[in-house]
Amino acid sequence: MNDDLPTIEVLAEDFEDLKATVHGFASQLEHNTEKVNQLAITVASGGGQDGEKEKEKEKPKTPPFILWLSGDKYAAELSSLAGWVRDLLAPTYLGEVSSSAPWCASWWAHPAAVARLHATWLAWQELTNPETCGLTGPSVWHRDHLDPMLAQLRASDGPFAGCMTNPDRPQHTLLSVPPIGPLLPPPVPAAP
Repeated sequence: MNDDLPTIEVLAEDFEDLKATVHGFASQLEHNTEKVNQLAITVASGGGQDGEKEKEKEKPKTPPFILWLSGDKYAAELSSLAGWVRDLLAPTYLGEVSSSAPWCASWWAHPAAVARLHATWLAWQELTNPETCGLTGPSVWHRDHLDPMLAQLRASDGPFAGCMTNPDRPQHTLLSVPPIGPLLPPPVPAAP
């Protein structure tokens, strides 16, 4: 047998990924076709200009980058994320805390953790919806989002490095943040 040839398992996974991608494209095509048909009906009924105004008002819904939100929007997004972390992520995927896999009970105080957890949560919402991802969505989510995120957060030099490494001795330590502005050394006094 040739060692350069992919295994059946690899080919099956690739095939499932391709099926999910094609399903996503088909859903997008269906959505776009529906929009074109609605626009054609609007134009045919003499509402072309009103349809254009509505089109200008309608902006694509993109997920927010949570660290760019503020006030009530940030609080609402963080609250939803916290529910997902508490109810799904922590009990299912975190396992034991150790020096090689730290966790912080105050994860929301670490902006890098909030950003990574939020991005993974957004991907989870999309990739566990059978209408948008097909049957391989959860597998893709685990491989492409969950596993890399956990590896980064729980790394010995990750955002939780100074936090809880022993469940019997919880601690929370934020790593220092460099000051904003040029990082120049202080001027050297002139020799007398």
